[in-house]
Amino acid sequence: MKRVFLLIATNIAVLVVLSIVASLLGVDRFLTPNGLNMTQLLIFAFIFGFGGSFISLAMSKWSAKRMMGAQVITNPSSPAEVWLVETVKKQAQMAGLGMPEVAVFDSPSPNAFATGMNKNNALVAVSTGLLQSMNKDEVEAVLGHEISHVANGDMVTLTLIQGIVNTFVIFFSRVVGYFVDRVILKNEEEGHGIGYVVTSLIAQICFGILASIIVMWFSRKREYRADAGGAKLAGVQNMIAALEKLKKAVSEPLPDQMAAFGINGKPGRGLKLLFMTHPPLDDRIEALKKMAHF
Repeated sequence: MKRVFLLIATNIAVLVVLSIVASLLGVDRFLTPNGLNMTQLLIFAFIFGFGGSFISLAMSKWSAKRMMGAQVITNPSSPAEVWLVETVKKQAQMAGLGMPEVAVFDSPSPNAFATGMNKNNALVAVSTGLLQSMNKDEVEAVLGHEISHVANGDMVTLTLIQGIVNTFVIFFSRVVGYFVDRVILKNEEEGHGIGYVVTSLIAQICFGILASIIVMWFSRKREYRADAGGAKLAGVQNMIAALEKLKKAVSEPLPDQMAAFGINGKPGRGLKLLFMTHPPLDDRIEALKKMAHF
């Protein structure tokens, strides 16, 4: 319940901020008596498309800690915590990164994630279930996977792609709504009619579904790159062994708003694959085997 409340509250706060910005700039009045002001509409779409994505990214570390209950290790209090921090430090140095924050979150499911707006100020977190179910070599491979996400700039790149598609979705859904309202339904009253509101909403949902396919395709591609990075940092066999452990485990995916940043996603095939943040584990393992010429 706390996760849901935090997500809703965060989204409302983001929308309020963006609405104020759009109002101050005067670009929220793109519907004029003379028609649709395309320039103002594009700026409006840009503010909401990119603004929402980048505010979410800027808040990602803060929200992840609270949403997942992740406890940052500031002063390691056990040999396991010392090893965890030292391993992340070693891999970050190998990848040419600043030291990320290292955290542990309480979950029986083996999982891990990395997030943060800055490569040199990221957060890497692992679940208690992952630490309990994997040996050190496998945990090291998972950490290498997450460090590779940071080194590849995946969080920022995914945010840029999301911002671009969001901008186009908002822009074209309003254009379609205006066209249906004025040309098809022939509404000649000042302002816009119900046709604009309903059509814009439906178009935004449809375009949003198509846009999510693009974003998820990129998300799956970056998982292969992160697996390869983890293999280079911790060994191909260890990376394969870690993914094999994930296959056997009863894993509960991270919340939807964080799913793309985890080591493992929801299983699925066929059409479901189009909307998955992660490729099937079998495909990832096969790619690693080809990489090692098994």
